[in-house]
Amino acid sequence: MFLKEFLKNPTRTGALAQSSADLSKLITDTANLDTKKCIVELGSGTGVFTKEILNKINSDSCFFCLESNQEFVKQTQKKCPNAIVYHDSAVNIKKYLLKHNKNNCDCIISGLPWAIFNKKLQTILLNAACESLEADGIFLTFAYVQGAFLPSGINFKKQLRKKFKLVRTTKIIWKNLPPAFVYYCKK
Repeated sequence: MFLKEFLKNPTRTGALAQSSADLSKLITDTANLDTKKCIVELGSGTGVFTKEILNKINSDSCFFCLESNQEFVKQTQKKCPNAIVYHDSAVNIKKYLLKHNKNNCDCIISGLPWAIFNKKLQTILLNAACESLEADGIFLTFAYVQGAFLPSGINFKKQLRKKFKLVRTTKIIWKNLPPAFVYYCKK
């Protein structure tokens, strides 16, 4: 599925394969989801993170996903029938928070392919995410090891450091294809 979508549009689908179970566990464990009230997932892909998020959030937490690829929306809904998945761009996160009677969220988990985005798109999407987080809210995303050394990956890390008061990286998940780590960012 990922390979097919990647070949159709490599500038929107940044992966050849879905994230591993180990990476899904790492990003959701790092988020400490059982303490979060409102969680938004940006770029649900085929629902690998979504499934793990649903397993770890409280039943009274607000949770929804934004995914711009219609095929991935269908896959996420099939894999996670209890998830709310909107077919829209991550830039519209505020619109959907308001739809859920929320002004802000306390956690954003992103599966967006940041290293394939140009600087302008990175800035637009990061601004939308930051504006949607409450004070001390957290933003988590992953990066492929090799992508972190590309100009767009370097730019992304610089933008994270400008926008968040704390930016940490986790261990590398070598079993992921390709190997990846998680950025943990606190507003």
